[in-house]
Amino acid sequence: MKKIIITSLFALFITSGFSQNFNAKRLDSLFQILEKNNKFMGSIAISENGKTIYTHSIGFDDIATSKKSTVNSKYRIGSISKMFTASLVFKALEEKKIKLDQTIDIYFPTVKNASKITISNLLNHRSGIYDITNDSDYLSWSAQFQSKVKLIERIASGQISFEPDTKGEYSNSNYILLSFILEEVYKKPYGELLNAKIIQPLKLKNTYLGSKINLEKNESYSYTFAGKWEKHKETDMSVPLGAGAIVSNPTDLNIFIESLFAGKIITPENLNRMKTIKDNFGMGIFEFSYFDKKSYRHTGGIDGFRSILDYFANEKLAIAITSNGVMGYNNDNILLCALSSYFNKPYQMPAFNTIEIPENTLSQYLGIYKSAQIPLKIEITKKEASLVAQATGQSSFPLEPTASNIFKFDPAGIVLEFNAEKKEMILKQGGNQYIFVKE
Repeated sequence: MKKIIITSLFALFITSGFSQNFNAKRLDSLFQILEKNNKFMGSIAISENGKTIYTHSIGFDDIATSKKSTVNSKYRIGSISKMFTASLVFKALEEKKIKLDQTIDIYFPTVKNASKITISNLLNHRSGIYDITNDSDYLSWSAQFQSKVKLIERIASGQISFEPDTKGEYSNSNYILLSFILEEVYKKPYGELLNAKIIQPLKLKNTYLGSKINLEKNESYSYTFAGKWEKHKETDMSVPLGAGAIVSNPTDLNIFIESLFAGKIITPENLNRMKTIKDNFGMGIFEFSYFDKKSYRHTGGIDGFRSILDYFANEKLAIAITSNGVMGYNNDNILLCALSSYFNKPYQMPAFNTIEIPENTLSQYLGIYKSAQIPLKIEITKKEASLVAQATGQSSFPLEPTASNIFKFDPAGIVLEFNAEKKEMILKQGGNQYIFVKE
């Protein structure tokens, strides 16, 4: 017994040492650089053993009224919502409302392969169901209310990507359908279920199913940068539902994931099911590595909002980042700074050098480009003194120059290299290169 006590005290001492040695000044310096250079707007919270050890916010909830962001600001968290939805599905399993191996044809008879697709396949993205966010006209209707009937119709009309359970491929449609299944088995709206089974038990003060953005509730608008921050249009939250419609803030997100791993939401057995990775997909959760450390996480993106939620179980370390404006420095880079500050690893601070390109040079790159390698067109336009790119059916994004003919969009890891004489553009992303020719 004495040996156990000493060991426990030693472990406590070691764990406490991490937070005591946490390099808060490094993160403070990073946020000062980002704010000065208009590279980021958002918030971060870091928690260890259930106690917050660092928070910071920069930017504005609303630029028009100069309303500054604070630790109480709330953000649309996008696909981190899927982690909440997966937890609700496992609650339904524990309450014997559903079975993971049951097929979904009793709920969605019009969806292709519904008699072969299981709830489990929806959870770990192995259904092959068409992702409606890939619709070429998605942006034309995503800001408008969509009924359950209409969303199911849109999902059912899409072509299947593969046969069920033969591989994994991310699809927002999976979690929209899971939301409808939860509403069906409980006979309650998704928002009520979320509130009753997760928000109230965990006493989350800043988390709920979103609707139209309301500044009076400390919610923030989202922005894109094209010479200046410009407000992004809002997706109607009837569209993503449990796939991406939750509003929260970093402190609440940390409480949620700490509670999930502490067995306060679902059983350890079902948490292990969530954590089981197959073809890179868990059930509402992913893995992430930092040197020899491993975390469980989800990321999110909707409109101009981007978010990350990571939990390092061995260290009981939770990190949440929510942003409502990113230009040239994405959330992953901020996460790496936070992790280096905690684990005492090296980190290179960014240096932002402004490159001014003559207007006549920029004008040479304008136009619509198509590629023989991928079925995607990209339109390059100019806004003030900056280039803006927009791919078919997707939101536009600003381009930052790194040379007179080379531009980047860091949040997506995109580099565009132009050759005005050949009327060519090379897109580089994820180690791949695609040649585009101006129409």
